[in-house]
Amino acid sequence: MAIGTKELAITELDSFENERLAEELKKAKAELFNLRFQSATGQLESHGRVRQVKRDIARIYTVLHERELGIRATPAAAPAPAKKKSTKKTEQADAAAETKEA
Repeated sequence: MAIGTKELAITELDSFENERLAEELKKAKAELFNLRFQSATGQLESHGRVRQVKRDIARIYTVLHERELGIRATPAAAPAPAKKKSTKKTEQADAAAETKEA
């Protein structure tokens, strides 16, 4: 990645839900506002940060728009926990329950 925040790499943004993306967008916009204010008052120390935040905002908008168009898939829900290995006792209990039902 050339310029931007490492936490908001495109691979990271793919794994975020839409709500989390909206939250990150809100944070980035607030940071950009603060950076512009610092620039106007002459207190800005790193001018490159403005560029990074702008690109992060653009990345977030891109991911959201691609999801709307169906180009990029929304992250799948967390997979269900795997079924635990059955023990001998549970197998015997299941077998006993089946015989009672029959």
